Amino acid sequence: RRSAVVALLPLVALQLVGAASAAGLPVVINTWAFRKAAETAWRVLQLGGSELDAVERGCGQCEIDQCDGSVGYGGSPDESGETTLDAMIMDGNTMEVGAVADLRHVKNAIGVARKVIEYTKHTLLVGESASLFAVRMGFPYEDLTTPNSLSVYSKWINQSCQPNYWKNVVPDSTKSCGPYKRPEKVTCKEEGTISQRSVHDHDTIGMVVIGASGTVVSGTSTNGAIHKIPGRVGDSPIAGAGSYADSTAGGAAATGDGDIMMRFLPSYQAVEYMRMGTDPTVACQKVISRIQKYAPRFFGAVICANTTGSYGAACNKIPGFTQFHFMVSSPLLRQPTEQVVDCI
Repeated sequence: RRSAVVALLPLVALQLVGAASAAGLPVVINTWAFRKAAETAWRVLQLGGSELDAVERGCGQCEIDQCDGSVGYGGSPDESGETTLDAMIMDGNTMEVGAVADLRHVKNAIGVARKVIEYTKHTLLVGESASLFAVRMGFPYEDLTTPNSLSVYSKWINQSCQPNYWKNVVPDSTKSCGPYKRPEKVTCKEEGTISQRSVHDHDTIGMVVIGASGTVVSGTSTNGAIHKIPGRVGDSPIAGAGSYADSTAGGAAATGDGDIMMRFLPSYQAVEYMRMGTDPTVACQKVISRIQKYAPRFFGAVICANTTGSYGAACNKIPGFTQFHFMVSSPLLRQPTEQVVDCI
């Protein structure tokens, strides 16, 4: 009998491991180790709030906390020293999207994005007109500049505006702050290397919430690439790029170099892989691998979750970025938990 019990131990151990990694709903997953955002979203669900409420409040928490200086007010000043915001929220039941880009003078970008769903027939509002819409919706008109963002901007000016996002212009954008113009004869040069742009210049909070009933909602919020050319919009507010939600399949969200990643609609692609039955981790890896073929040195990561509550993440391995940290909340975890994956 004793030998029989010993023989059963490996099987029991395997079952326990399987149980620990089994799917569970509801689930909240968000990019980076933004713990308070995860805790806020999870608390909203526990108190009976909707999945839309959870995403809005969770991403909004990062806007309040100015997560990593890359979300919310007072971070990532553009070439003129101004902070502008991009955000989106997507309802996977109705496939409605609300988004704002190049939003000025309004701090709660994800909140404004939700109002686009609730009070308009549009999907995306941009620039100062988006700010005017926000004011009509009751949001305060505020200055997004802080002493810290002014300091970042001043240091950049003192470093001859390095790094920046110009190419093929005169005067030489690697040595001068411009103003730049198109040369008479264009000589194409390679894009900037990784070392010229910090991997911390493109952080975003992306979040996917799947409720107990299987409703999927996703959202993002960011102040975009630091020292961007005014008017630049990255992947974050673009449906299918920054995030995507479909309650018949799952949700995904991306973070990183939006100028590259948005070209591949990684969040949409990941959801479609999951629709075909692909494991969330593998789905994330597949979209990262697809981008690698064209931009092997890109900085980026993707999180994925399917409608059973299984989840995963993947990132592109480059110098200075070999692992990706993200947050997960589910009934199988005692509390919102930081998790990590090795980049591929």
